Amino acid sequence: MNVIDVLNTIEDNGFEAYIVGGYVRDYLLGIESNDIDICTNARVKDLLKIFGRMVISSNEYGAVKLSSDNYRFEITTYRKDLKYNGNRRSVEVEYVDNLIDDINRRDFTMNTLCMSKDGQIIDLLNGREDIKNKIVRCVGKISDRLEEDPLRMLRAVRFATTLGFRIDNELYKELKNKKELLSQLSTERIKEELTKILSNKNSLVGLGMLKELGFLDVLGIDYDQDKIVYVEDICGMYSQLKINIKLPFSKEEKASIKAIQNIINYGIIDANVIFNYGLYISMVAGSIMGIDKEYIVDLDKSLPIHSIKELKVNGEDVCEILDISPCKIISEVLDELKDAILKGVIDNDYDIIKDYILVNKRKWLNEGADVKSIKKR
Repeated sequence: MNVIDVLNTIEDNGFEAYIVGGYVRDYLLGIESNDIDICTNARVKDLLKIFGRMVISSNEYGAVKLSSDNYRFEITTYRKDLKYNGNRRSVEVEYVDNLIDDINRRDFTMNTLCMSKDGQIIDLLNGREDIKNKIVRCVGKISDRLEEDPLRMLRAVRFATTLGFRIDNELYKELKNKKELLSQLSTERIKEELTKILSNKNSLVGLGMLKELGFLDVLGIDYDQDKIVYVEDICGMYSQLKINIKLPFSKEEKASIKAIQNIINYGIIDANVIFNYGLYISMVAGSIMGIDKEYIVDLDKSLPIHSIKELKVNGEDVCEILDISPCKIISEVLDELKDAILKGVIDNDYDIIKDYILVNKRKWLNEGADVKSIKKR
């Protein structure tokens, strides 16, 4: 089922429906999108009846989601959103039966364009002209729109960043004046918008706007304007920010951000860095540090081992060679063996490693503990 099928299905059941918002905007800009918003005078109960098993989710605020043929549809009932809280849940909603009221409650003029099933564009608020002139302009009274949902403040910067637009002068002034409203937002919503800004090639422009508007101070975020470098990896971008709020990063994201920061602080990319953090993370950090990617790839290829598991000896072998019981010194020995192999001091060969262990036996045993206490019994 494509978008025309969805619109026809709704209309065949006695309702009206239009494509609205971002998809129409992107269509005019020549940007491909798989996410399609549809507005209609049908209520959720009607949509559930119409689409039945095709519905993948619905909520009490007049929205139904469908997925078909690589497209994702969100169908919303015409409405007036009267009040939001920081988690983007409409706590007070009035449903309406006409398109005009629904359009007037939206955030920016470029997102108010509608398209009928025959491709006719309905432009009630001069959004097409603003798109042509690359302007982010608010719908209606600016203060009302921002107070209704402060997320629109971050969205204004996001659209200006990702689309290469400029923010309307009056809106820009109001964004500055009302920056404290951002403190009402949940960290989930902040991260979602910030990620979209940072993921774009114009991210440094977006960060500059966030800083100039005073948004970063409110959000508890800062960065070094002279050192930050755009990289495609989102963790690479976050690793260059000083974040004083607890954004909801996953364990994997936290690990990647910390690893990249560790490498940058270390200052070089060497065999140990690639061994400890892997090629991909090393390349992200290297991009930030200005190190040639080919050098990092060649260095990775030259490593004799990429994992401690590739050593030709294991913990049991070390115990046997040193004639000791398992203890904490074993991990220290394996770590030194790894370093010696990576530096080319010894080859990754069992007999060579055994000789190296025996030569250093006294040192390790004296450093580890009393020899008698760890001798095999």
